[in-house]
Amino acid sequence: MESTLESNLDGERDVTTGRRVGRRALLTGMAASAVVAALDVRPGRAADAPAAAAGKAASPTTGKWRGVNLGNWLVLEKWMGDTAFKGVEAGDEFTLSDKLGKKDATARLRAHRESWITEEDFTWLSARGINAVRIPVGYWVLDGTGPFVAGADTLDWAFQTAKKHGIGVLVDLHGAPGSQNAWDHSGRAGTLGWHTSKDNIAKTLDVIERLSERYGKEENLIGIELLNEPRWDVPIEILKSYYTDGYARVRKHIPAERGAVVIHDGFRPDQWNGFLPPADFANVVLDTHIYQCYTDADHKKNVSEHIVAAAERKNHLDTMEKQGLPIIVGEWSGALAGESFGGLSPFEQEMGKRGYQAAQLTSYDRKRGWFFWSYKGRYADWSFRESVEHGWLPLSFQDTTA
Repeated sequence: MESTLESNLDGERDVTTGRRVGRRALLTGMAASAVVAALDVRPGRAADAPAAAAGKAASPTTGKWRGVNLGNWLVLEKWMGDTAFKGVEAGDEFTLSDKLGKKDATARLRAHRESWITEEDFTWLSARGINAVRIPVGYWVLDGTGPFVAGADTLDWAFQTAKKHGIGVLVDLHGAPGSQNAWDHSGRAGTLGWHTSKDNIAKTLDVIERLSERYGKEENLIGIELLNEPRWDVPIEILKSYYTDGYARVRKHIPAERGAVVIHDGFRPDQWNGFLPPADFANVVLDTHIYQCYTDADHKKNVSEHIVAAAERKNHLDTMEKQGLPIIVGEWSGALAGESFGGLSPFEQEMGKRGYQAAQLTSYDRKRGWFFWSYKGRYADWSFRESVEHGWLPLSFQDTTA
């Protein structure tokens, strides 16, 4: 997840003036989010949650993926939690590991990985009906390339623990050699170099194949995501060629009925018409990431307007889906710019947050699935667990019958 990322859909919406919203306007806007009642979003703390019980893991081929990202675990993101960076002047995992040296970096990252996500977290997620997790990994996860510290043992543990609690796993290649976006969550910030080197692309394909071979027989694998957020200036022809080759590498070890191949839209959601057609490339899923808190247009909208925009996202996702591939929203959150809550009382802000997250859910849950960014973190609007405990999201995500 990119903390300075521009929303990839704003160009398709009218930009309204950034007026401060009054109480009457807020309540009027809330009418657009009757979705709150439909989703039964009600206040509650952990004590109000259903009793823990292992659910049924998401299927790689059918049903919905209702999940969370396990961010800042196997790929560090300092803005989400900086304990691992304590005492070291570093902004990304490469720099941290390089400055610490292999021995100290290994000790520090092992401690972080063992504490950031524990079995209690899987228990908590399962009890609320979450059936999938998206786990970001770097290209170094299997062998600790360069200064990086390998994390295969942690990923092995994640599969085993998720299976125990009825949760499927989507392995997401979040960082590639040379960096596919120049952002910190690719492992190393600064230079966009992945696509400029055939060697980088070849190494990435090798990593995808090795991940597929290692985890292809895991019963709760739901898919392999070939690359997270390749930036908009990575040429589309190079990206499509990589995706085509990546599909073949995955399928050498994972048949279509055992796992999906997930591709990110590269911030070009309308460029995939007829790509990897299902008749020839089975079980491919297109991933898009949606945030409404980064651009000037986002900042000018009040919370009521954001709720309406979120509810209308379904129309955009419908259009994306008509290109031929099922859609997931692989990242989204409850975050809005502070200006969007201007002039509101604390109570009205709480209602706005509930309405906004509910409106998003009604749009995204109509598609193949979704993954909230992230399960936990420093900021409540970016934390699935805190959003549930604050009552901004439902207490349960299990399908129920009347």
